[in-house]
Amino acid sequence: MTAPLQISVDRAVTVPLTTQIHGAIRDAIRDGRLTGGARLPSWRDLAAQLGVARGTVRAAYERLIDEQLIVGMGAAGTRVAAQAVAAAPDAGTSDTPPFAELFHKFDSAPMPFQMGVPAQDAFPITLWSRIMVRAARASAMVPVGYPDPRGLPELRHEIAAYLAIARGIRCTPAQILITGGFSGALGLALRTLRLEGGTAWMEDPGFPLTRTALHLAGMKVAAVPVDAEGADVSQAPVAALAVVTPGQQAPLGVTMSLARRLALLDWAKTSNAWIIEDDYLSELQLKGRAAPALAALDREGRVLHAGTFAKTISPTLRLGFLVVPPQLASQFGTAAACLAPAPNSVVQRAVAEFMTAGHYLRHLRRMKRLYAARRDALVNHMGETATAGLAVRLTLPHGANDVDIATRALALGLSPVPLSPWYAGQPQSHGLLLGVTNMVERRIASDCVKLLGLIEGAVPG
Repeated sequence: MTAPLQISVDRAVTVPLTTQIHGAIRDAIRDGRLTGGARLPSWRDLAAQLGVARGTVRAAYERLIDEQLIVGMGAAGTRVAAQAVAAAPDAGTSDTPPFAELFHKFDSAPMPFQMGVPAQDAFPITLWSRIMVRAARASAMVPVGYPDPRGLPELRHEIAAYLAIARGIRCTPAQILITGGFSGALGLALRTLRLEGGTAWMEDPGFPLTRTALHLAGMKVAAVPVDAEGADVSQAPVAALAVVTPGQQAPLGVTMSLARRLALLDWAKTSNAWIIEDDYLSELQLKGRAAPALAALDREGRVLHAGTFAKTISPTLRLGFLVVPPQLASQFGTAAACLAPAPNSVVQRAVAEFMTAGHYLRHLRRMKRLYAARRDALVNHMGETATAGLAVRLTLPHGANDVDIATRALALGLSPVPLSPWYAGQPQSHGLLLGVTNMVERRIASDCVKLLGLIEGAVPG
């Protein structure tokens, strides 16, 4: 039996008739009004019913076949696919975003005190738009084929030159792989080095997403305390991997001392272990010159250096890079081709041009001056604080809950980041991290007053 199918078309709207017919049948299948195995009218019959050309119905049916919602069965007619109707979603399914205590809402405009987002008001949007248009046009004109899974050669060349100048790393483009941000670099490293199931240590406090990623890779994570010299390597356990932020520790902002760096490299050599250097904010050192990267001191080929363009250009790029020791370049190239090829070539071309033309270094210099001025203004208004990279760290009074305060601050249009989730175990202190990048000068004073008033009201009497 042919399933009853009630469809109406509206010739007064701009939506093509084929699209209207396709949408009506698709919705009927997804809503369960057409069940798996139900026979549809023939093209001729449905065309006659609707008063349209047979080719119009045929085109709608072909789209539904391509989407595997219906199946053409020859003499048996056209029928709804047996598995076309998905199970109804669980009404109790939560839409809570991941790490809600750190990221209040994805894809939203940055708010005062928010961390991890570069200044929106100072980005050269007009210049960047022109570069993106040229990159899109160039990508559309290249021969159709598979791009290098390691990343665009021009971008890898520019990154190698930049790292030699800014981070003291001597490497070739063959050692560089373009990744989907730091998370892409971390995942590629864990899979290629086959570290799943082993032990890794990372700094405490440390970035919660990195800690969770190591757990998801099946690794046992050991917390190593951080003091004024960085991670205390003398307390590092036996492990296959260490993940560190030696340039500017996340979230405390301290720079790992030379003695600790040398001890860490010696630990990796004697333990036959690997080090992933998360070069968090190192190119955005706001006072003095940034210390050379840990990878610049590596003579044994144990350090993998990971960087991104999230803090310098935009996190929406989802673009990062991984520098591997020479002896691992071929192995990582194979892994990238099979598991994690470089992301969109349009974005890669745009960043390559941004760097080649000198815009990137000029942009960094402007941002450092701007961020330093905003940081100083914030410190002046907040009183006793500690600087931590592109943030100011505010210690809360005893008994104050930083996660609760940060959540309540959202209603005031503020987005401070609580410190306690950065600790692996019991937090040593509750505090707030106040990002300086998107502060509005004329509102700094009033924003600080609102936050301080919220903190005062949250402290138990």
